[in-house]
Amino acid sequence: MSPILNQITGPAYTRIYSFGAARGENAVPNDDLIGPIDSSDEWIRQRTGIVTRVRADKGTDAIDLAAIAGAEAIAKSGIPADQVDLVIVATISNPKQSPSVSAIVADRVGANPAAAYDVNAACAGYAYAITQADALIRSGAARYALVIGTEKLSDVVDPADRSISFLLGDGAGAALIGPSDTPGIAPAVWGSDGSKADAVGMNATLTEFRDGEVPWPTLRQEGQTVFRWAVWEMAKVAREALDKAGVEPGDIAAFIPHQANMRIIDEFAKQLKLPESTVIARDIETTGNTSAASIPLASHRLMAEHPELSGGLALQIGFGAGLVFAAQVVVLP
Repeated sequence: MSPILNQITGPAYTRIYSFGAARGENAVPNDDLIGPIDSSDEWIRQRTGIVTRVRADKGTDAIDLAAIAGAEAIAKSGIPADQVDLVIVATISNPKQSPSVSAIVADRVGANPAAAYDVNAACAGYAYAITQADALIRSGAARYALVIGTEKLSDVVDPADRSISFLLGDGAGAALIGPSDTPGIAPAVWGSDGSKADAVGMNATLTEFRDGEVPWPTLRQEGQTVFRWAVWEMAKVAREALDKAGVEPGDIAAFIPHQANMRIIDEFAKQLKLPESTVIARDIETTGNTSAASIPLASHRLMAEHPELSGGLALQIGFGAGLVFAAQVVVLP
């Protein structure tokens, strides 16, 4: 008879201890981008709510941004960096396909030899990573997890692409997650619809670029397809996340959706019937759409501007290329 293998279990609950953030060094106003897309500042503001977006210097990459955000989250958490034994980085803009951003960042922030891996779930990546960190800590596979969403989307944007070029920004947001005496992260509602894979994503492969068949691959989207899907399907997912958490819209202190478009955010709030007391994250106005970084960046700003939200419930939802989505209710640190 084979010996019975040992098993481990972790704490019953987890919570977010702290946030960290890093934004691209440069504020880029709409007027700087309108020439190649034959547009105007007014058109961009009306369609997206963006006034400026942040973009990083040429010498700054997604790894640099992630390390800054991660270091802040660790410092604010009060947990020594060498006790962080899991680092999950959500990104679609790793400057190399290998090695992972997460392994390099784990070393830079002092968490070496933490388990480290990257998640490619685009704008839902951070919410995916929160779901995984929560599950892995509760399983006993880790004790403290650093979750980071980081992007340098300015490296993969075509300035003349009217579908997406004016939306994108650069930045990183991080959260430190660990054990809790009470539930701090509710069950996630997550999933995908690969039948709509062509709606948003890269317009070519690296091998096609290598072989000289296409220019440098960039992000593009079918704007109306993505907008309709986000407004109608993702509102249902958000409502389902509230149900899974066992809370009502009136219990939510903050709503932190992926910062894709101000019109989508406003429509969400209307469909969810959130009370006027709910603080809604609108970081997109001055940061732009930073894909996997957008929810943690918006969370970081919200906590800085509204410290009274500490300990309150936040509904967060990410959605994007895949198509993929994830939503959960969390307790704010």
